[in-house]
Amino acid sequence: MSADASEAIISATNVTRVLAGTVPVTLVKDINLDIGHGEFVAITGPSGSGKSSLLYLLGLLDVPSEGEVRINGRHTAEMDAEARAHLRLATLGFVFQFHFLLPEFSALDNIIIPMRRLGKRSRGEMEARGLELLEALGMGDQARKRPDQLSGGQRQRVAVARALANDPPVILADEPTGSLDSRSTEQVFTILRDIVERDGRTVVAVTHDTDLADRMHRRVHLIDGRIDSDTATKQKPARRRDRNKPSQ
Repeated sequence: MSADASEAIISATNVTRVLAGTVPVTLVKDINLDIGHGEFVAITGPSGSGKSSLLYLLGLLDVPSEGEVRINGRHTAEMDAEARAHLRLATLGFVFQFHFLLPEFSALDNIIIPMRRLGKRSRGEMEARGLELLEALGMGDQARKRPDQLSGGQRQRVAVARALANDPPVILADEPTGSLDSRSTEQVFTILRDIVERDGRTVVAVTHDTDLADRMHRRVHLIDGRIDSDTATKQKPARRRDRNKPSQ
Protein backbone atom coordinates (compact mmCIF):
# COMPACT_ATOMS: atom_id res chain seq x y z
CA MET A 1 0.00 0.00 0.00
CA SER A 2 1.33 3.43 -0.84
CA ALA A 3 2.66 5.43 2.07
CA ASP A 4 0.82 8.29 3.71
CA ALA A 5 2.79 11.54 3.76
CA SER A 6 3.42 11.17 7.50
CA GLU A 7 5.21 7.83 7.03
CA ALA A 8 6.78 8.37 3.61
CA ILE A 9 10.53 8.41 3.18
CA ILE A 10 10.03 10.58 0.07
CA SER A 11 7.02 12.84 -0.34
CA ALA A 12 6.36 15.14 -3.29
CA THR A 13 3.58 17.68 -2.85
CA ASN A 14 2.21 19.71 -5.79
CA VAL A 15 5.58 19.49 -7.52
CA THR A 16 5.94 21.27 -10.86
CA ARG A 17 9.13 21.88 -12.81
CA VAL A 18 9.21 24.43 -15.62
CA LEU A 19 12.29 25.31 -17.67
CA ALA A 20 12.28 29.06 -18.22
CA GLY A 21 12.87 30.44 -21.70
CA THR A 22 11.25 32.22 -24.59
CA VAL A 23 8.90 29.25 -24.70
CA PRO A 24 8.75 27.73 -21.19
CA VAL A 25 8.85 23.92 -21.07
CA THR A 26 6.96 22.06 -18.35
CA LEU A 27 8.82 18.88 -17.38
CA VAL A 28 6.43 17.66 -14.67
CA LYS A 29 3.16 19.14 -13.43
CA ASP A 30 1.26 18.89 -10.12
CA ILE A 31 3.00 15.75 -8.87
CA ASN A 32 1.77 14.32 -5.57
CA LEU A 33 3.59 11.14 -4.64
CA ASP A 34 4.42 9.39 -1.36
CA ILE A 35 6.99 6.60 -1.33
CA GLY A 36 7.34 4.48 1.79
CA HIS A 37 10.17 2.57 3.42
CA GLY A 38 10.98 -0.72 1.71
CA GLU A 39 9.06 -0.05 -1.50
CA PHE A 40 10.30 -1.15 -4.93
CA VAL A 41 8.80 1.45 -7.29
CA ALA A 42 8.94 1.65 -11.07
CA ILE A 43 8.44 4.97 -12.84
CA THR A 44 7.26 4.34 -16.39
CA GLY A 45 5.87 6.29 -19.33
CA PRO A 46 6.58 7.15 -22.96
CA SER A 47 9.64 9.12 -24.03
CA GLY A 48 9.37 12.73 -22.94
CA SER A 49 6.78 12.01 -20.25
CA GLY A 50 8.97 13.40 -17.46
CA LYS A 51 10.26 10.16 -15.89
CA SER A 52 13.87 11.22 -15.40
CA SER A 53 12.86 14.78 -14.51
CA LEU A 54 10.69 13.42 -11.70
CA LEU A 55 13.47 11.14 -10.46
CA TYR A 56 15.93 14.05 -10.34
CA LEU A 57 13.44 16.11 -8.36
CA LEU A 58 12.82 13.26 -5.91
CA GLY A 59 16.59 12.88 -5.56
CA LEU A 60 17.27 16.58 -4.93
CA LEU A 61 19.35 16.80 -8.10
CA ASP A 62 16.91 19.45 -9.31
CA VAL A 63 14.66 21.93 -7.53
CA PRO A 64 10.91 22.30 -8.20
CA SER A 65 9.56 25.51 -9.69
CA GLU A 66 6.52 24.97 -7.45
CA GLY A 67 5.76 22.57 -4.62
CA GLU A 68 8.17 20.66 -2.42
CA VAL A 69 9.95 17.34 -1.98
CA ARG A 70 10.39 16.15 1.59
CA ILE A 71 12.92 13.50 2.59
CA ASN A 72 12.13 11.68 5.84
CA GLY A 73 9.81 14.55 6.68
CA ARG A 74 12.49 17.21 6.19
CA HIS A 75 11.40 20.27 4.23
CA THR A 76 14.03 20.56 1.51
CA ALA A 77 12.54 23.79 0.12
CA GLU A 78 13.88 25.53 3.22
CA MET A 79 17.43 24.22 2.71
CA ASP A 80 20.29 25.92 0.95
CA ALA A 81 22.30 24.07 -1.69
CA GLU A 82 24.90 22.84 0.80
CA ALA A 83 22.30 21.37 3.15
CA ARG A 84 20.51 19.65 0.26
CA ALA A 85 23.80 18.19 -0.95
CA HIS A 86 24.58 16.79 2.49
CA LEU A 87 21.12 15.28 2.83
CA ARG A 88 21.45 13.78 -0.64
CA LEU A 89 24.82 12.20 0.21
CA ALA A 90 23.60 10.76 3.49
CA THR A 91 20.16 9.54 2.42
CA LEU A 92 20.12 8.85 -1.33
CA GLY A 93 22.19 6.67 -3.64
CA PHE A 94 22.06 7.01 -7.43
CA VAL A 95 22.49 4.57 -10.31
CA PHE A 96 22.37 5.86 -13.89
CA GLN A 97 22.08 4.15 -17.27
CA PHE A 98 25.68 4.88 -18.24
CA HIS A 99 27.15 4.36 -14.74
CA PHE A 100 29.33 7.56 -14.84
CA LEU A 101 32.34 5.85 -13.26
CA LEU A 102 35.50 7.94 -13.38
CA PRO A 103 37.70 6.18 -15.97
CA GLU A 104 41.04 6.99 -14.33
CA PHE A 105 40.01 5.44 -10.97
CA SER A 106 39.75 1.80 -9.99
CA ALA A 107 36.41 0.20 -9.16
CA LEU A 108 37.25 0.51 -5.46
CA ASP A 109 38.27 4.16 -5.70
CA ASN A 110 35.04 4.99 -7.56
CA ILE A 111 33.08 3.51 -4.67
CA ILE A 112 35.11 5.50 -2.14
CA ILE A 113 34.26 8.87 -3.75
CA PRO A 114 30.84 9.42 -2.06
CA MET A 115 32.23 8.25 1.28
CA ARG A 116 35.06 10.75 1.02
CA ARG A 117 32.59 13.52 0.23
CA LEU A 118 30.44 12.66 3.25
CA GLY A 119 33.55 12.57 5.42
CA LYS A 120 32.45 10.13 8.12
CA ARG A 121 34.99 7.32 7.60
CA SER A 122 38.76 7.02 7.68
CA ARG A 123 40.60 5.87 4.55
CA GLY A 124 40.91 2.37 5.98
CA GLU A 125 37.23 2.23 6.82
CA MET A 126 36.29 3.47 3.35
CA GLU A 127 38.42 0.81 1.67
CA ALA A 128 36.97 -1.90 3.90
CA ARG A 129 33.43 -0.75 3.12
CA GLY A 130 34.14 -0.63 -0.61
CA LEU A 131 35.66 -4.11 -0.65
CA GLU A 132 32.73 -5.44 1.39
CA LEU A 133 30.25 -4.07 -1.16
CA LEU A 134 32.19 -5.40 -4.14
CA GLU A 135 32.39 -8.83 -2.54
CA ALA A 136 28.66 -8.82 -1.84
CA LEU A 137 27.99 -8.04 -5.52
CA GLY A 138 30.33 -10.75 -6.79
CA MET A 139 33.02 -8.24 -7.75
CA GLY A 140 35.58 -8.80 -5.00
CA ASP A 141 38.31 -9.82 -7.47
CA GLN A 142 37.72 -6.75 -9.67
CA ALA A 143 38.44 -4.05 -7.07
CA ARG A 144 41.67 -2.75 -8.60
CA LYS A 145 40.50 -2.75 -12.22
CA ARG A 146 39.55 0.43 -14.06
CA PRO A 147 36.11 0.75 -15.69
CA ASP A 148 37.51 0.09 -19.18
CA GLN A 149 38.71 -3.30 -17.96
CA LEU A 150 35.20 -4.34 -16.91
CA SER A 151 32.14 -5.49 -18.84
CA GLY A 152 29.00 -3.36 -19.00
CA GLY A 153 27.27 -5.48 -16.38
CA GLN A 154 30.30 -5.34 -14.10
CA ARG A 155 30.51 -1.55 -14.43
CA GLN A 156 26.84 -1.27 -13.47
CA ARG A 157 27.42 -3.45 -10.42
CA VAL A 158 30.23 -1.12 -9.39
CA ALA A 159 27.78 1.77 -9.84
CA VAL A 160 25.30 0.00 -7.53
CA ALA A 161 28.08 -0.51 -4.96
CA ARG A 162 28.93 3.19 -5.20
CA ALA A 163 25.26 4.06 -4.64
CA LEU A 164 25.30 1.92 -1.47
CA ALA A 165 28.59 3.30 -0.17
CA ASN A 166 27.11 5.67 2.43
CA ASP A 167 24.49 3.10 3.46
CA PRO A 168 21.53 5.21 2.21
CA PRO A 169 17.96 4.07 2.88
CA VAL A 170 16.94 5.04 -0.69
CA ILE A 171 18.38 4.09 -4.09
CA LEU A 172 17.21 6.05 -7.15
CA ALA A 173 17.98 4.47 -10.51
CA ASP A 174 17.53 6.04 -13.94
CA GLU A 175 17.23 3.30 -16.60
CA PRO A 176 19.79 1.15 -14.72
CA THR A 177 19.48 -1.71 -17.24
CA GLY A 178 18.89 0.38 -20.35
CA SER A 179 22.34 -0.25 -21.87
CA LEU A 180 22.78 -3.87 -20.76
CA ASP A 181 22.24 -7.23 -22.43
CA SER A 182 19.54 -9.56 -21.10
CA ARG A 183 21.86 -11.50 -18.80
CA SER A 184 23.34 -8.37 -17.20
CA THR A 185 19.86 -6.83 -16.99
CA GLU A 186 18.67 -9.77 -14.93
CA GLN A 187 21.74 -9.59 -12.68
CA VAL A 188 21.29 -5.89 -11.96
CA PHE A 189 17.54 -6.28 -11.44
CA THR A 190 18.13 -9.10 -8.96
CA ILE A 191 20.59 -6.93 -7.05
CA LEU A 192 18.09 -4.08 -6.83
CA ARG A 193 15.32 -6.45 -5.75
CA ASP A 194 17.57 -7.92 -3.06
CA ILE A 195 18.40 -4.43 -1.79
CA VAL A 196 14.69 -4.04 -1.08
CA GLU A 197 13.75 -7.52 0.10
CA ARG A 198 16.92 -8.37 2.03
CA ASP A 199 18.06 -4.96 3.28
CA GLY A 200 14.71 -3.19 3.59
CA ARG A 201 15.80 -0.22 1.50
CA THR A 202 13.61 1.75 -0.86
CA VAL A 203 14.38 1.55 -4.59
CA VAL A 204 12.78 3.86 -7.16
CA ALA A 205 13.71 3.06 -10.76
CA VAL A 206 12.86 4.73 -14.04
CA THR A 207 12.50 2.03 -16.67
CA HIS A 208 11.09 1.55 -20.15
CA ASP A 209 11.09 -2.22 -19.62
CA THR A 210 7.49 -3.16 -18.80
CA ASP A 211 8.50 -6.69 -17.80
CA LEU A 212 10.83 -5.34 -15.12
CA ALA A 213 8.25 -2.78 -14.01
CA ASP A 214 5.66 -5.52 -13.53
CA ARG A 215 8.12 -7.39 -11.30
CA MET A 216 8.47 -4.46 -8.92
CA HIS A 217 6.01 -3.70 -6.12
CA ARG A 218 4.45 -0.59 -7.57
CA ARG A 219 4.23 1.18 -10.89
CA VAL A 220 3.85 4.95 -11.27
CA HIS A 221 3.01 5.77 -14.89
CA LEU A 222 3.53 9.26 -16.31
CA ILE A 223 1.98 10.87 -19.35
CA ASP A 224 2.84 14.45 -20.38
CA GLY A 225 4.51 15.19 -17.05
CA ARG A 226 1.58 14.09 -14.90
CA ILE A 227 0.90 10.89 -12.97
CA ASP A 228 -1.61 8.94 -15.04
CA SER A 229 -1.78 5.93 -12.71
CA ASP A 230 -0.21 4.61 -9.51
CA THR A 231 -0.87 0.92 -8.99
CA ALA A 232 0.39 -2.14 -7.14
CA THR A 233 1.69 -4.99 -9.26
CA LYS A 234 1.01 -8.66 -8.71
CA GLN A 235 4.29 -8.80 -6.81
CA LYS A 236 2.76 -6.89 -3.91
CA PRO A 237 -1.04 -6.63 -4.16
CA ALA A 238 -2.36 -3.61 -2.33
CA ARG A 239 -5.05 -0.98 -2.51
CA ARG A 240 -3.62 2.35 -3.68
CA ARG A 241 -4.84 5.84 -3.23
CA ASP A 242 -3.96 8.16 -6.11
CA ARG A 243 -3.18 11.53 -4.54
CA ASN A 244 -3.26 13.14 -7.99
CA LYS A 245 -7.01 12.51 -8.39
CA PRO A 246 -9.79 13.91 -6.23
CA SER A 247 -11.65 11.60 -3.87
CA GLN A 248 -14.97 10.34 -5.12
